[in-house]
Amino acid sequence: MIQQTTSEGDRVSIAQIEAAINIWRIRNPSMFETDVLVLCAEARCLADLYGAMIFTREASVSRETLTHAQLVALTGALA
Repeated sequence: MIQQTTSEGDRVSIAQIEAAINIWRIRNPSMFETDVLVLCAEARCLADLYGAMIFTREASVSRETLTHAQLVALTGALA
């Protein structure tokens, strides 16, 4: 389960995003389409964010900067 911390305000950690991706991968396993591995939409939009955070070396992001799809995928992983 993903834990939210209140000490850092309204931020989402890279660990929380990774956990949400893993939850979506368990719920909707990846599929192959013509030799290409395809993630479900929820995992895909969070994976884009995760990759950007790794590239920019961010440990967390403000919840306000997330897209609607990213917020839905993140909160949906908590359900």
